[in-house]
Amino acid sequence: MAPILNAQKITKAFGAAPLFREISFTVGDGARIGLIGPNGSGKSTLLGLLAGSIEPDSGEVQSRKGARLSLVAQESHFEGGQSVWSILETALRRSNRGEHAPHSDAIANNEWQGILRETLGRAGFVDFDAEAAGLSGGWRKRLAIVQALIEEPDVLLLDEPTNHLDLGGIEWLESSLRGAPFACIAVSHDRYFLENVTTETIELNRAYPQGILRVNGPYSEFLEKKEAFQEAQIKRQETLSNRVRTEIDWLRRGPKARATKAKARIGKANSLIAELAEITARNRTAVTSIEFTQTERQSKRLIELEGVSFRTANTTLFGGIDFAVTAGMRLGLVGQNGSGKTTLLRLLLGELPPAEGRVRRANALRTVYFDQNRPLPEGVTLRRALSPDSDSVIYQDRTIHVASWAARFLFSGEQLNQPIERLSGGERARVLIARLMLEPADVLLLDEPTNDLDIPTLEVLEESLLEFRGAMVLVTHDRYLLDRVSTTVLGLDGRGNAGSFANYAQWESWQREVARSSPAGQREIRSPAQPEPTSLLTTAPPATKKKLSYLEAREFAGIEQRIHTAEETLAQARRALEDPAIATHATELQLALLQEEQARQAVDALYLRWGELEAKT
Repeated sequence: MAPILNAQKITKAFGAAPLFREISFTVGDGARIGLIGPNGSGKSTLLGLLAGSIEPDSGEVQSRKGARLSLVAQESHFEGGQSVWSILETALRRSNRGEHAPHSDAIANNEWQGILRETLGRAGFVDFDAEAAGLSGGWRKRLAIVQALIEEPDVLLLDEPTNHLDLGGIEWLESSLRGAPFACIAVSHDRYFLENVTTETIELNRAYPQGILRVNGPYSEFLEKKEAFQEAQIKRQETLSNRVRTEIDWLRRGPKARATKAKARIGKANSLIAELAEITARNRTAVTSIEFTQTERQSKRLIELEGVSFRTANTTLFGGIDFAVTAGMRLGLVGQNGSGKTTLLRLLLGELPPAEGRVRRANALRTVYFDQNRPLPEGVTLRRALSPDSDSVIYQDRTIHVASWAARFLFSGEQLNQPIERLSGGERARVLIARLMLEPADVLLLDEPTNDLDIPTLEVLEESLLEFRGAMVLVTHDRYLLDRVSTTVLGLDGRGNAGSFANYAQWESWQREVARSSPAGQREIRSPAQPEPTSLLTTAPPATKKKLSYLEAREFAGIEQRIHTAEETLAQARRALEDPAIATHATELQLALLQEEQARQAVDALYLRWGELEAKT
């Protein structure tokens, strides 16, 4: 059978620079493809080309006759006056189940009402008459996905589907896609989502000879194949470099070009030089440099919450919270959409007063707040967004030219005069991070900082957060980031309950306990508009054993070697302390003591991590 979609040598450019050039691939029945790539590589544009809403500059996209495609864009918007039910009713009419039905009152059929109620219930909706335009971003995203699912597409195209979804919503989406009868292409940077759902991965990147790398298998297998490809490319570059060096030496001796063999060799030498230049350019990678600036504050307790509650007009979001944010804490704040995570961040920031209780903040506390709504100045260039008053910035007491500062975040010199409105979502996120890095902080308050960031930038952000010595409160739907970075988890369940947990696994266990103890028929996921009772969870359930994730398994496989290397470094540092030449020299002795302490801490940290991973096996 012919593929559902067939893209052949498609090229698309906006302005002088092409997003991609002559890329080709097919999509077969039941394929679940993860589409990844750096910010600005054209992933959303490629989805538009496949959906038929954008025309390629060259090449063509063919679809099987009669194939139905549904596209869920990054941002989900609905017109005013439409209810959740009416939107899905219209979608059902467009589906195969509705296209032959009478127009007037066929939707009143019990079977169809049952389909809609079951679908909405599975997605977590309770108030079917709620106005769609008034829902939160996460619930609008759920509704847009349900709308696409009920149309029964042959190919479902999803652009960053996990953005704005809470963790419960992501789990619902994963269960909906696994084993689905239709093909699916999802642009996503959520590594757990890619691993749990997709069976193929395509990376759109100019680093590859054909512009894409496609690997069958889960995301973990893609990582292995990509690493093997990169190693092969580096070896090829080294081989070419040696051959080109030989040919250049021969050319410098001035061979006569009249002989046929000499002409052929000169042509071959030029071809090798061109190939080396191309592969060198492809292998040259750049990564964002992210490093938040902490202050030198020594006080331990930074923000204290005593009996804090918060209510809206008809809902208690949370109540009776007693909690302290201390120096060095990395707190993960989790809960469903509408449970009050952003509200709690604004309480910590001092922007909102609590309904009850008290929030005490240390004197002259400096906080940096990452707002998920990306508030950037409009009508200015990238240059002025990065440096409003001059052509330089002050970072960690150093003056840096704005062009160099922009280059740290992978912006070219040509982009400095580009209007900020023309940047992609991921590029705007990098601008916001660049601005926040200039502000010294005792506490980082981060509200969904990972939305729209590509995977390489996510990995750099993770390392930066792990190295930050101040306190941090992180709201994120990225489960891998949460698992890796947070040392404590504070969970809000959207029904007024709150609880402190050692890790995300304990939070999940608590959620299951709450669901089991809820009255019959009560749904675990609720509409954010529905009032909830207030209570405080005082004790967390015991930690449940959790299997290693694919990334943890890779880390566990290599951790013994890392410990061995770290112990050798520690042994060398201790031998240096025993060296009489060092022991009698004050400056060198001080340096040796510092190196020994750092090496010992590294060994301790690795053994601690080994124990954490081993407990999950």
